[in-house]
Amino acid sequence: MNRFKVFFVVVLVLFSFKSFACLNGDTKLLKNGVVLYYDEHKSIPIGHTFNVENFPKLIQDLEYQYKKTNDIDYLSDKGYVLIISGKYQEALKLYLEIEKLKPNRYSTASNLGTLYELMGENQKAYDWIKKSIKLNPESHKGSEWLHLKILEAKIKNLKDVSGAFLINTSFGSETIPKTKLSKKELEELEHALYYQLNERVTFIKPKDQIISVLLFELGNIALLNKDYLSTSDIYQFSKKYGFQNELINNRIVLCYENWLRYYGNENEKLLMEKGGSFRLEGHQIDTVVISLIIVSVLFLGLLIYCIFLFRKLKKIALVSNP
Repeated sequence: MNRFKVFFVVVLVLFSFKSFACLNGDTKLLKNGVVLYYDEHKSIPIGHTFNVENFPKLIQDLEYQYKKTNDIDYLSDKGYVLIISGKYQEALKLYLEIEKLKPNRYSTASNLGTLYELMGENQKAYDWIKKSIKLNPESHKGSEWLHLKILEAKIKNLKDVSGAFLINTSFGSETIPKTKLSKKELEELEHALYYQLNERVTFIKPKDQIISVLLFELGNIALLNKDYLSTSDIYQFSKKYGFQNELINNRIVLCYENWLRYYGNENEKLLMEKGGSFRLEGHQIDTVVISLIIVSVLFLGLLIYCIFLFRKLKKIALVSNP
């Protein structure tokens, strides 16, 4: 019985390792301790998955905690929950009150910027986001410059906004994307696109031209990184949001051709043996980890069985030779 318990605990620990190995993302933890969402970092920005079902009850609790403690963070969190609940006018009134009570809070400026954009008041949104950047230049992982470019495009009412306008660079119009950006610059741009898109697709559903263009550019970076499977998925997501251009179809075909060549060509395998490298995607990493867990469990089971067998044979030997 004790051996079974040990075996069970070890298996549980191994599977716990698998669970924690995937814990790499962003968490929205409210002042009252409620985890509003947890996002794992994946290749495709699909938006936040909210963990709360009863928003009215959560709003009521945050209001109660504010009255009890007079801590304005509770009031600010209440405003955020009002936004994701679609109660924009209530949230606007609340944040303007917070600004009067305690001026120049970053969270107030940032949330007012988002709120005004959702309400279609883009100039006000631009002004508040600009103020939030001054209050906290590293806000939203330093990606708010892209938020300003998006708002600028909306204020100018650009009909056919280009990726070059939004991200200040171009990957060309040929089937194979090209860039003059350094590896670090490309990585920073990828993170900015992912973060801003993950926020936007939470609130804005297809179709949306700006989101479609940004997704296309994120796909271009994935293609440059030879992340072929993710690239095709991001391009398809871009088309879902309304991206219409023959170039995206050509690059989707290029993805599949490269994917087949990359994983099926013997020359590529030889290159791997000579020191080449490839990127493991989330599902591939999961497969590797699960395989290692299964092998570890089998090895552990065999080890326990051998120990048990050894002890049994030892007892028999002692009985036979008193």
